Amino acid sequence: MTLTTKTRRKTLLGMAGTVAMAAGLLAAPASAATNGNANENANDAAKCAGRSVPVSKISFQMYSYNNWGRQVGTETLLAELAEVGYKNIEPFGGTFSGKSADEVNALLDEYGLKAPTSHGSTNEATWPTTLEYYKEVGQRYVGSGGFASPGIRSYEDTLATAETLNRLGEASVKNGTGKIYGHNHQSEFTTKYTDPETGEVKSAWQILVENTDSRYVTFQLDIYWAEMAGIDTASLLEQYGDRIELLHIKDGGLTGENRGKQTNVGDGEIDWAPILKAAQGKVKYYVIEMDGAPNSIDFAEESFDFLTCFNF
Repeated sequence: MTLTTKTRRKTLLGMAGTVAMAAGLLAAPASAATNGNANENANDAAKCAGRSVPVSKISFQMYSYNNWGRQVGTETLLAELAEVGYKNIEPFGGTFSGKSADEVNALLDEYGLKAPTSHGSTNEATWPTTLEYYKEVGQRYVGSGGFASPGIRSYEDTLATAETLNRLGEASVKNGTGKIYGHNHQSEFTTKYTDPETGEVKSAWQILVENTDSRYVTFQLDIYWAEMAGIDTASLLEQYGDRIELLHIKDGGLTGENRGKQTNVGDGEIDWAPILKAAQGKVKYYVIEMDGAPNSIDFAEESFDFLTCFNF
């Protein structure tokens, strides 16, 4: 899939619409060849209507446009994303800064959007207030761009973090805002400790999975950072798919001079077919993100088109 996807998609949809209009305006019957072409174009257009990831499951991480958002304002971004076809967004701390839950709901309603997840605070001291706000804006998962305290600086800290996630997650589920999730970067996979009971060397991510309660805690797997850490994310989804309900869909270079350079989804080195196949039926939301995306809607649009048109 290349940057020509969007152009092809719009061309196909336009052709299908033109054919349909012509069929309604012209009284003379069309030839069999014309009908055949019209049906083929309509079928091609239909292939770009959610054959891969349903639009209802696609979301957009607003941090991607942190720089652009400061320039043009949140409302402009919401309008642009809604025009592309997004139905969900994932705010971060600065997206709706200073706005009440009622004000946020009014903005989301205006543009036909929902915010089922967000990256916010996991401070245990203020957790009740945080959950009250999340419930008012209709979130279904709560979490941040990382993990709760105290972190993964030692094996003991990692176990303590799992305990924190269990407490916060239980409170969230009972509050009606759903499970808490942890979001990885590379370090959760590259940081490893020896299990004192078994002697097995495990990543901090694996330790967190094994020591959290699936009723209250899930994981938002950032595909790109996991792949950068050397993880086969398709295999990870096959093994731990029941614990991974959210994905960050991020692409870029993994090797050579392009390593670490993020791209539109579909233009990097991620092999998406096995990943999306492994995620099917398990993942609830696919959140598109690029750290420091250019100041235009192109990234959001190209990546959205890739997910809705990619047939795996």
